[in-house]
Amino acid sequence: MIPPGPLNNQNGVNSDSKLKAKEASFEGIQNFRVDNSILFDHIAECRVIKTEFEKEVMRYAARVSSNAHKAVMNMAKPGLFEYQCEAMFLHYVYHTGGCRHVAYTCICASGENGATLHYGSHVNPNRKLMADGDLCVFDMGGEYCGYSSDITVTFPVNGRFTEDQKAIYNAVLAANLAVQKAAKPGVLWSDMHLLANRVMLEELKKIDLVKGDVDEMIEAGIAAVFQPHGLGHFLGLDVHDVGGYLKGYPERSSKPGLKALRTARPLEAGMAVTIEPGCYFIIPLIDEALDDPVRSKYLNKEVLKRFQNFGGVRIEDDVFITEKGVENYTKVPRTIEEIENWMNPEKMANGKITQQ
Repeated sequence: MIPPGPLNNQNGVNSDSKLKAKEASFEGIQNFRVDNSILFDHIAECRVIKTEFEKEVMRYAARVSSNAHKAVMNMAKPGLFEYQCEAMFLHYVYHTGGCRHVAYTCICASGENGATLHYGSHVNPNRKLMADGDLCVFDMGGEYCGYSSDITVTFPVNGRFTEDQKAIYNAVLAANLAVQKAAKPGVLWSDMHLLANRVMLEELKKIDLVKGDVDEMIEAGIAAVFQPHGLGHFLGLDVHDVGGYLKGYPERSSKPGLKALRTARPLEAGMAVTIEPGCYFIIPLIDEALDDPVRSKYLNKEVLKRFQNFGGVRIEDDVFITEKGVENYTKVPRTIEEIENWMNPEKMANGKITQQ
């Protein structure tokens, strides 16, 4: 009798989500020579590069989610609860788009809740009453046929940005657009993170929130005070998909900000990633930096007081890396003008209100 041959079994951990792949198990498996050290990395690598069929499904999920975000922006107003906006999103992606599931727990943060990166969990279940003047950070994505979308919009609940809100929003948008322009095959994702940091800090200098040399600020960890998370992550069958730190690719950095990156790999055509720079006013992080003699010299304490209860801004787009750069398949209002026009269809013309 010929003994059973070798059996390749999948055993590995998603370096991003920390979820462990479940190995195959069946009666008689002990009769095989099992090698569980090879398959995981190969399958993970296959998931990093998307086929054209996968891209079509992901474009659909993002299109439905984009339209759902726009519907939420239309209905949001002071006096509603955050969970009512979540309910609208959930209804839209399923009723209109056929997305029975969302890719992750919806984050509907308003006001100072916007400084909580993973707000919306069972501990903070999107329960705040939204107030006039609040900035909303809504991070929600539908899932279709197992494929995820992951989109964040930031907008004022009353439809009009204040001057301070405009300044922070435009700083984050400038960082987002700089990465979209620079990202292409061969570029290190860690370099894109640093580019976003650099652009945002330059913008924050314009309103005197920070001061000094930007490169020195990054080295001192100032960027991580305002954006403690990484620039983005792989996207696909998991909202934080596998492949971030496989063997043979750059390892995780130990530096502030960079250590939060979910991958440091060079970009390749066919990758699906999120670009999601943010700027948050997380009081414990700011107080810690102000107490640090190295970092405090780059911060303007008096101006920071103005942003005590600001919350935060995040702008997250889903993109494919192409041979020429990026394809952004997220379709939501992004500039301040686009957002205000979308939320306020009536415009003033010759002293009269006209319908757009």
